[in-house]
Amino acid sequence: MRGAKSAKWVAIAAVVALGATACGGGGGGDKGSGSKGAVDPNGKFSVEVGEPQNPLQPANTMESNGSIVIKSLFSGLVDYDSSGKIVNVNAQSIDTSDNKTFTVKLKPGWTFHDGTPVTATSYVKAWNWAANPANKQTNSFWFSDIQGYDDVAPAKGKPKADKMSGLKVVDDNTFTITLSKPMPYFVYKLGYEVFDPLPESFYKDPKAAGEHPIGNGPYKFVSWEHNKEIQVAKFDGYKGPNAAKNGGVTFKNYSKLETAYQDLKSGNLDVMRQVAPRDLPVYKQDLGDRAVDQSYSAIQTIAVAFYSKQWKDIDPKVLQGLSMAIDRDTITKTVLQGTREPATGWVAKGVLGYTPNAAGDVTKYDPAKAKELIKAGGGVPGNKISIQYNADGGHKEWVEAVCGSITKATGVACTGDSKPDFQSDLNARDNKQVKSLYRSGWVLDYPFISNFIRDLYGTKSDGNQGGFSSKEIDDLIAKADAAKTLDESEKLYQQIEKELPNYMPSIPLWYYKVNAGYSEKVTGVKYAQDGDPILTGVQVKK
Repeated sequence: MRGAKSAKWVAIAAVVALGATACGGGGGGDKGSGSKGAVDPNGKFSVEVGEPQNPLQPANTMESNGSIVIKSLFSGLVDYDSSGKIVNVNAQSIDTSDNKTFTVKLKPGWTFHDGTPVTATSYVKAWNWAANPANKQTNSFWFSDIQGYDDVAPAKGKPKADKMSGLKVVDDNTFTITLSKPMPYFVYKLGYEVFDPLPESFYKDPKAAGEHPIGNGPYKFVSWEHNKEIQVAKFDGYKGPNAAKNGGVTFKNYSKLETAYQDLKSGNLDVMRQVAPRDLPVYKQDLGDRAVDQSYSAIQTIAVAFYSKQWKDIDPKVLQGLSMAIDRDTITKTVLQGTREPATGWVAKGVLGYTPNAAGDVTKYDPAKAKELIKAGGGVPGNKISIQYNADGGHKEWVEAVCGSITKATGVACTGDSKPDFQSDLNARDNKQVKSLYRSGWVLDYPFISNFIRDLYGTKSDGNQGGFSSKEIDDLIAKADAAKTLDESEKLYQQIEKELPNYMPSIPLWYYKVNAGYSEKVTGVKYAQDGDPILTGVQVKK
């Protein structure tokens, strides 16, 4: 996620993020991370990242390199624990009797890093600003559930308002949210960083604020040297449940994971989010107890540029055939060294609503059936395809393997379309410049099934970068969102996922795992449900 990272698009082949997008909460531990010896509460450590795509504004981040930094600087209303349950952070309570109107009470005494108070207005004003299309925030559609969003950001014509009617400030520590229609899982969404508050100083110069953000989270911003590093320091006035056990973090920018791994081994880097495919065979032997191998809630797919001449009005049978031409079992066992698990649907494991084998047969390797389906669908236009990917994320090897599998099974020519870095890859997607197909990694923003269906394949969703559109699917999503209970909504979304093979909005590949490690300098290193290291829990040895 990246995925959304809506969410967070995932930069890395093997990847990453929950502290706040699925949020800063807990996560599986790694063996050997227990404290050994004395620690320095003011000690600082480094973590591997890439250059964020956009300025560091909470509603303008839809990828994992930016979100990990945003989550260190800002805290929202809620987070999630390791089981996916909601935990209050800046919220004291969020109450509703009808799943349509929610009363939010804030914990008093919170401040931003500049000393100004965090109030109900800090949230309401931030959300209204982010929803306004004039401010060009990549995640503005996340506010579309709120009453009055269509007046602020109409699909056509000029805005009728600059504030959503569904947001009301009651007093300094209380505000209400009224949705356009009831939604049983809305509070889950509030853990995503798009819903973070902003200080008054932000609005004087939003662009400058994105370069030098002032948040309310466990760390405060120190500096950003583009394409090199971002530094943050512990915020001593933080009142949240996840105060930092260290003095700060340096986010070191790497263009190649292989370089980061060499720095990790030599002690010039402390925490990695993911080891490159080249180093997977040796990292456990190299790092011993400091090697990490755990599942998290993200999925890799091959997405389709439906806006392109090649795929416009394509018969889904063609995409079903391409999917069945991919030998996921062999590729995950060999090229990816068993660090991925073949996907059998579109929803990541560990998410409320996940069901195995939701895709039916379309993710099973069957060369004969693959050729038959492609022929029945009218063939691949031009009989050749390309898969766009970012070269800095360790994707080259598996893209070549997938292409080889497709060509061998079907005769369709397949090549990789490499972009130099994740930022370039995302810009090509945003500008609808993808020539054919592109690799898409999505990590949960909140642990509910809708995040992997509505937020990726709804016609108007920000995460729907390939242009997939189906009135039938949109209608089913609307029905699931209108369910009276969370359980009912979950079941309806599960039914939608079972319908997706008939539409093929993308080709599922495999579920992610964290294959990473850390240096001898740090302890207490754990990774969250979104795959990111939980920065606040890291301790630096004396």
